[in-house]
Amino acid sequence: MRSARPAPGRRRLLLVRAAVVCAVLVAVLVLRDASGPRGPGSGRAAGPGSRASALGGDCRPTALLEPPCGAWFGAFVPHGDDDLPEKVLAYEKHVGRRLDIVYTYHDMSRVEGARREGQLLTADEQAVGRDRMLLLSWESKWWGGTRRQQPTWKQIAAGDLDSTVIDVQAERVRDYGRRTGKKVFLSFDLEMDTRTPASGSPQDYVAAYRHIHDRFAELGVRDVVWTWIITGYLDHAGLFQRLYPGDAYVDWIGYNQYNYYRCHRADWLSFAQTQTATHAWIRAHLSDDKPLMLSEFGTAADPSRPDRQAGWYAQVPGVLKNLDGVRAALQWNYRDPGPYCDLAVADDDAWAGLRRAVSDPYLNQPLP
Repeated sequence: MRSARPAPGRRRLLLVRAAVVCAVLVAVLVLRDASGPRGPGSGRAAGPGSRASALGGDCRPTALLEPPCGAWFGAFVPHGDDDLPEKVLAYEKHVGRRLDIVYTYHDMSRVEGARREGQLLTADEQAVGRDRMLLLSWESKWWGGTRRQQPTWKQIAAGDLDSTVIDVQAERVRDYGRRTGKKVFLSFDLEMDTRTPASGSPQDYVAAYRHIHDRFAELGVRDVVWTWIITGYLDHAGLFQRLYPGDAYVDWIGYNQYNYYRCHRADWLSFAQTQTATHAWIRAHLSDDKPLMLSEFGTAADPSRPDRQAGWYAQVPGVLKNLDGVRAALQWNYRDPGPYCDLAVADDDAWAGLRRAVSDPYLNQPLP
């Protein structure tokens, strides 16, 4: 809170005392309001470390789902074809709170029969989305399809998939938004820096991304927060600049950085070491004001030091508060291919470390 301005030097002492008393009373009232509930059904209160309690500011999310007073916490939770709600609830029981964002993946296959892979906003996702936000990662793949069925960036940009795939899913997203009033985060070909040249050139990717964005706009889809996600691996820095669709096409920028440790035969890196260099590069070379998302973060375990993973997660809130514009952090609770590459939370101690971290008021903001 701001302190009261001093009274002019010629005013009487009585007026000075009165001003001080009023300022104190106002401060008490503001603090009392800041410590109370955020609003009906929110179940979340401001506390130490929250910008709302410190400044008495408005912490309602923006139209682009940006939380002004802190950051969202989310996760990728491994699941099967029909058990997403159950797996999310089990994760939330471990972590001691509800997720703000649930992260799921889809391919660009045609929606046929019982196949769900190409169907954005499945019934399970919509059930989870009643109390949470959704990040839908849409990939230019046909999982399990033949080589000829795999979409290319050039085909997407040319409109070859409009009637069979793009328009069908755009209409689903539009109808979901109109029915529920909710927006979704949507990512197209996350980590596209690892997909070129196999999927096409950077120019092909930009054209495909812009075509999908423009096609959604033409169909009246207003309920998408366009999220562009890269690996964040700075050896690809030149690629990132060539793959960026432009500020008019991107609402949030995300990046995926981990402490891989023995998975990549690397040194153990702290949470800060995994995030700060990429953050600084994005701010210097791509955008100095877009909201940023740690769209995947996590750490391998260290079998020789079982407490190490818990300590790694304990650093998260303190580091996040110093990463300008990072407004969401999503834990990756799964494994990567290869030995020593299990990035899931390893044991009860690690869960306890993550649980303490995500209970920080900075990561507990009022939902839309």
